[in-house]
Amino acid sequence: METEALLQEAHESIEAARTYRRELQQRLKGLHLARQQIKNSAAQTREVLEQHFSDLKGTLKKLLDERLASLLQEVDNIEQESIKPLDECQKLIEQGVGTANELVQEGENAICGITTDNSDKLCSFTKKALHIQLDSLPEVPSLVDVASLSAQWDDSFFTIMKSYIFSHGTVASRPPIQIEELIEKPGGILVRWCKVDDDFIPQDYRLQYRKSTACHFEDVYVGSDTEFTVLHIDPNVDYQFKVCARGDGRQEWSPWSVPQTGRSTLVPHEWTPGIEGYSLSSRRNIALRNDSQAGGMLYSKAPTYCCGQTLTFRIETVGQPDRKDSIGVCVERLNDYDSLQRDRAVCISTNGAVFVNGKEMTNQLPAVTSGSAVTFDMESVNLGSCNNNGGNFKLRVTISSNNREVVFDWVLDQCCGTLYFGCSFLYPGWKVLVF
Repeated sequence: METEALLQEAHESIEAARTYRRELQQRLKGLHLARQQIKNSAAQTREVLEQHFSDLKGTLKKLLDERLASLLQEVDNIEQESIKPLDECQKLIEQGVGTANELVQEGENAICGITTDNSDKLCSFTKKALHIQLDSLPEVPSLVDVASLSAQWDDSFFTIMKSYIFSHGTVASRPPIQIEELIEKPGGILVRWCKVDDDFIPQDYRLQYRKSTACHFEDVYVGSDTEFTVLHIDPNVDYQFKVCARGDGRQEWSPWSVPQTGRSTLVPHEWTPGIEGYSLSSRRNIALRNDSQAGGMLYSKAPTYCCGQTLTFRIETVGQPDRKDSIGVCVERLNDYDSLQRDRAVCISTNGAVFVNGKEMTNQLPAVTSGSAVTFDMESVNLGSCNNNGGNFKLRVTISSNNREVVFDWVLDQCCGTLYFGCSFLYPGWKVLVF
């Protein structure tokens, strides 16, 4: 017996050692992934920095070359404009010099060999000289009155540029925003994120996602909320999510968070197709009350709402309201009714009235408008009754709309693990998205 006990203890020790080894190997794998993330992000950051500063050098050189060309052109223009009146003055003086040369030559010829017979020639020269106005000289500008070009610049530019360059760019060891939680929804994933840098003051957030098989991320949300439900998610498919933020008063976005992978295993909510009076989107999660004269109820394709989940109806567009309009959940589909204001159903009307098993409650929610989101949350109050065919089954129901909510207990005669959802509108124009 003692040997058997020792063997048993040895087997248990071996199994414990194997478990311990598996755990250590998992931790080694986690360390490898952490090391890989550091090295890959460092390499990517080096590449981004080198590319950015290379682009910056090229841009600065281009701007400096353009500024130099502009200043040189300005020098050319000033030089040409300043030289122009001097050229005109020089032309006038050179004409005067030519006239004076001709007059001197003519006068010297008249004086040489003067006789009584050629005194008329000397008289003609004298009259000509009087008409030329030899005492009239053009004015030449002094040096202080003409342009003297020079170049100036503010030496503080270099100090300012040096300050800007030395403070341009930062390296962060981790992003200021990280994804906190991924919660699967029917046909969607709720993404929650949080700030991890206390000094960072976010103004807006930007969420991107992609299928694991896709190459590029795409924007799915930009706003001030710290959570968003990404819809049109295919079940049992991995998706990657990342988020960044824009600091208060800034234009640039922060670095992206570490991408997180999530998937939804829940069956997407779908409306029942082929119901006259309602047109559905391709994914059957949006129902539009068309202008068909046929009315009545539109139910979900299957009882896909489970207790413990949040069921959301978002009103995309509105039509004319009617007191019998209804949005809510029910135990079974009853096609003979034209509203969920009946037994074994809870709903809200478009005017905000809440009905439980066909009876209107005293508490009322705001009337729904375009963009309103109506949510249903339910939890079982007496789980034990699921195994008991007798007695009542009670669900704690919370209906929220436009920042107000009503809470009540919904008493049923049987256990209901899953429920149908439905809607009814008398007039066309109402469009409802369910998720």
